[in-house]
Amino acid sequence: MEFSEHIKTANVEDVVLRQPLHPPSRGTLCITGHHLLFSDREEDSSRQLLLLLRNIDAIEKSVENLSGYPGFLSKAGHSERMTGSSGTITIKCKDLRVLQLDIPGMEQCLNIAHSIETLSSLDNVSEMYPFFYRPTELRLQDHWGLSTPEKHYNQMKELHTRWRLSRVNQDYSVCPSYPPAVIVPTIIEDETLRKAAKFRQGGRFPVLCYYHRKNGMVIMRSGQPLVGANRKRCTEDELLLQAVIFRSDKGYVIDTRSSQQVQQARMAGGGFESKSCYNHWKRLHKQMERGKALQESLIKLVEACGDGSHNMDRWLSKLENSKWLSHVQTALSTAGLLAECVER
Repeated sequence: MEFSEHIKTANVEDVVLRQPLHPPSRGTLCITGHHLLFSDREEDSSRQLLLLLRNIDAIEKSVENLSGYPGFLSKAGHSERMTGSSGTITIKCKDLRVLQLDIPGMEQCLNIAHSIETLSSLDNVSEMYPFFYRPTELRLQDHWGLSTPEKHYNQMKELHTRWRLSRVNQDYSVCPSYPPAVIVPTIIEDETLRKAAKFRQGGRFPVLCYYHRKNGMVIMRSGQPLVGANRKRCTEDELLLQAVIFRSDKGYVIDTRSSQQVQQARMAGGGFESKSCYNHWKRLHKQMERGKALQESLIKLVEACGDGSHNMDRWLSKLENSKWLSHVQTALSTAGLLAECVER
């Protein structure tokens, strides 16, 4: 596909960029197959905007046609009317930024808006930016500054007695969302992990993600067990969780779904760890909203914070209606419960 066929206007002069917490700036706007670029015309200014088109969630456009003014229609031709008009494009990004572009000329505004709408929603994966990016330096070996399982394991010498580093997921064949190396109980073999993974949603078998040095308690993470309506069992999964329990201690399974959601999930092939099969584990429910509800709540919060036309009472009402603080309270409460279980 030729991106140029979707770019009727490649660049526009005298565009005004408006964004929160910054003064308006006037400069040149350019559009390419994957980016929107804005450069301030001031010589002493270094303000630039480089926006990946795939980062755009939605746009709104409005045009002001001066032909509506008395006498303009009869005195001006089509091209003059188009030039004498102006337009505004409001860009809402996926990272919740809101940008506004004031573009001189209705035709230029509509062309830019059309290009953004088309190029920001390409369906073919091979047409996306990573397939066109040609870096001058390739540094794939550098990490992002995050701790890897290997580094974490080597730093925690206390783990070496009861825990080991497994590379069962070296080629991501066991679980596509886990790293190549994971920390698991020493007595559990890789073949047991493979079988346990088939019993967990997404192959996410229980793995260690936190070790509490004070008392040796650990936090594991996993997907839901695929128990189903027939209440299926997996001996390997039971052995894996039993190996986590030391001596006569009991563990806690914190399920972030409601009891009703858990039952519905079981009828759909998912489920929960039954007490009869996992008798050393106590299940606790702490319902938390999932992605879509949180996203909608955050959008309402951002809209409320970005609207300066309301008085305090109206703003507080919109804040409450977003339910964002309720979600934050639930998350903190769940974290508190988890901390209590670790410190017990």
